[in-house]
Amino acid sequence: MAASKSNPQISLRPQDVVVLLRLCLDQEKPISYAALAKEVRMTASEVHASVKRSIAAQLIRKDSAGKPCVLIGPLKLFLQHGLRYCFPAGRGEMTRGMPTGYAAPPLAGKITAVNEPSPVWPDKNGTVRGMTLHPLYPSVPDAASNNPQLYELLVIVDAIRAGSPRERAIALEELDARLIS
Repeated sequence: MAASKSNPQISLRPQDVVVLLRLCLDQEKPISYAALAKEVRMTASEVHASVKRSIAAQLIRKDSAGKPCVLIGPLKLFLQHGLRYCFPAGRGEMTRGMPTGYAAPPLAGKITAVNEPSPVWPDKNGTVRGMTLHPLYPSVPDAASNNPQLYELLVIVDAIRAGSPRERAIALEELDARLIS
């Protein structure tokens, strides 16, 4: 059935998760689309479109001043129950990159993998050799390397997308500790 003009189909994109996670970090401080775009390594128009999709998906609302505010409860539910089905983790070959999932903080000390190469985002500046875990969006390694808090959230999200049930459970606990409603 085709979508009507009053109720268009909403298709979240992987970059929307990146934008949502970044917006969660400083809910109290307004940030311009240009500044947000610079931080997540996207264009301002990509970030604006992302916010519009997230509003339509009921993951963001605009406050009285027009500033986008992430709805933490619905976002947590989406990350817990929908993320790995909407944006499954793609794996690849051994490469040099940036650690993610159980191999990076905050999960590195809590999960140990035996006889398995660490998951990494391919990155020419990476310091670890491991098995490719394709990031949600190509700019993720660069954005994460410049924002430690965002890096931790993206690592947690990767553990939810690609981890075993035990890894997902630990990742969800970490997510709950960081995203407080």
